[in-house]
Amino acid sequence: MSSSSTSEIMAEIEGIENKSPVQQVEMTVPTTDDPTLPAVTFRMWVLGLISCVLLSFINQFYWYRNNPLNVSSIAAQVVVVPLGRLMARTLPTRPFFQGTRLQFTMNPGPFNIKEHVLITIFANSGAGSVYATHILSAVKLYYKREITFLPALIVMLTTQVLGFGWAGIFRKFLVEPAEMWWPGTLVQVSLFRALNEKEKRAKGQVSRTQFFIIVMVLAFAYTIFSGYFFQMLIAMSWVCWAAPKTVFWQQLGSGVNGLGLGSFAIDWSAISSYLGTPLASPWFATANIAIGYVLVMYVVTPVCYYLNIYDAKTFPIYSAHLFQSNGEKYDILSIIDSKFHLDRNAYAQAGPVHLSTFFAVTYGLGFATLTATIVHVVLFNGSEIWKQIKAVFGKGTKKIDIHTRLMTKYKSVPMWWFLVVLLANILLSLFACMYYNQMLQLPWWGLLLACVIAFMFTLPIGIISATTNQTPGLNIITEYVIGYIYPERPVANMCFKVYGYISMTQALTFLQDFKLGHYMKIAPRAMFMAQVVGSVVSAVVYTGTAWFMMESIPNLCDSANLSKGSPWTCPNDGTFFTASVIWGLLGPRRIFGNLGEYGKVNWFFFGGAIAPVFAWLAHKIYPDTKWISLINLPVLIGATSMMPPASSVNFNSWLICAFLSGYVVYRYRPEWWKRYNYVTSGGLDAGSAFLSVTIAIVMQFNKGFMVDWWGNNVDGCPLASCPTAKGIIVDGCPVF
Repeated sequence: MSSSSTSEIMAEIEGIENKSPVQQVEMTVPTTDDPTLPAVTFRMWVLGLISCVLLSFINQFYWYRNNPLNVSSIAAQVVVVPLGRLMARTLPTRPFFQGTRLQFTMNPGPFNIKEHVLITIFANSGAGSVYATHILSAVKLYYKREITFLPALIVMLTTQVLGFGWAGIFRKFLVEPAEMWWPGTLVQVSLFRALNEKEKRAKGQVSRTQFFIIVMVLAFAYTIFSGYFFQMLIAMSWVCWAAPKTVFWQQLGSGVNGLGLGSFAIDWSAISSYLGTPLASPWFATANIAIGYVLVMYVVTPVCYYLNIYDAKTFPIYSAHLFQSNGEKYDILSIIDSKFHLDRNAYAQAGPVHLSTFFAVTYGLGFATLTATIVHVVLFNGSEIWKQIKAVFGKGTKKIDIHTRLMTKYKSVPMWWFLVVLLANILLSLFACMYYNQMLQLPWWGLLLACVIAFMFTLPIGIISATTNQTPGLNIITEYVIGYIYPERPVANMCFKVYGYISMTQALTFLQDFKLGHYMKIAPRAMFMAQVVGSVVSAVVYTGTAWFMMESIPNLCDSANLSKGSPWTCPNDGTFFTASVIWGLLGPRRIFGNLGEYGKVNWFFFGGAIAPVFAWLAHKIYPDTKWISLINLPVLIGATSMMPPASSVNFNSWLICAFLSGYVVYRYRPEWWKRYNYVTSGGLDAGSAFLSVTIAIVMQFNKGFMVDWWGNNVDGCPLASCPTAKGIIVDGCPVF
């Protein structure tokens, strides 16, 4: 860094407290910047687009497997470093189009950290699944109906990019304030520094780069063992082993289909697959999740089941399937008419739909989380939001931390850029809904209502996500609203959900990436460009890959007709399909309303609304009691929102790791935590991802490669899904 730029930076921060109010940020994020480093380069475009395309293809290709493979952007973050440095050594340095506005060089100098960040932003676009592919899967594979490529592409593209509008509107509230620290970004910040900075280390001490490589190699080597030779490590349900022929003990001990008492995993993919890395979770958030999980899994669920509430014993204790009153799985296709609406006569003959105990409880908690989020944010964050609103309109004092001050030297993204993207996506979505209405079923007013819901909830849910690393789901309220207003149309319900829920989720993803760029001092306009292009490219690749898979794999997602041992069982799509039946085909009135059997579950809305009031009153009465202020009821109540498809073994193992990292190591070995915690997370992610891809590729081309022995019998609790009511007959289960 030049002395002039250094002095300029020091002048910028003079008189400002050179600390972040969040200790984890202070320990991880650098407070320096070199604005002369080139970021938007030829290398960035090449490596960024390749990373985006490859991750999009791989993640969608393996999305349909019984253990979906999710290759995170950390894998690309690691791989592109040697490639970038190779390009810096070999590409020509001469300028092209010299003397024009289009002048550029393929090699502006050494590969630098800002190029690396933008490449990773591209990779982030391909690292997460496109939620709207669930619509394509549900319509073509489960409902066995027709949907053409173009409307599917428009829905996937617009739901991915629509969130830019909400992100632009709320970035002043969710990016610039230091209190909105987005814990998950610190893993990547730490890894960027480890891979790019030259650090001085004491004799005998391991550098962060060396430590990362060691962890990555060990994770790769170990995952060969847990992912291939001894897959029982993914779910060690030892309680079942004590009573292999007893339904009660298998319900109690199964980590996959039961309560998971004592069940655990020694596999990083199983630990981090649903809740994200436990090493990035603040301890107070972990404690809230632990309390909520224990109450739901070991108090509410077993009490409801063994008291036989809603005839719970007739069905499995833990399942995402729908059932008839005799315990058999519901034949959904038999109650759909030729117009893709509910056949009321057929439904009357088949009888009402029944849910498993845990599934019913999960929906109730979803209701409670929704109202708890709104009330919690108003009570605990309302004054700060109001201050931010006044500051935005120039009527208050705007609090700026060191990172926000350093970013003032870069041009911000004009609001009209975001609004143009927002308007263009709304217009394109309206075209799809009106022109392809027979396929999508969603009327124009439904789309606009979904946008209103997304706009309303982006800020409160964003605050929870930015401070706890946990994001309460909005999917239930979107399904509930359109299910009451426009019932018996499953595709309309699914489309409404992705426009109302996923556009908000994408907004939070964009905001988190903006915060990452904020920490790494990337020009906001460059970030905007990378996010827009990456989102468009990934949507096209995801759609094309999904379409290819559906056309080329026989009986994809059809468990009844797949060959034995086939991996293409689609657990996530199955859960989405079930939700579309409950909320779309039948409608909430036939499940939770006056025509259904679960009407009392609606009281969870009220419970969720009043719970934060008690926490707020306790905080006001005992302001010096620190633990009371750390109660976050949206996180506590919504702790199990990922279940199903997540299971108890995922939660048990995640909570153990989060406790060890966020409490034990952070408190008693702070220097080690500061130096290695996030690097450890990155190494585990990268090693596991590389090995998972390797195994998946080998298995794809060598069907007989799997080792068949008892150690690969994951969970080992076959009776956990059995009903216990008298006289209920289910294949493979004892009759009571």
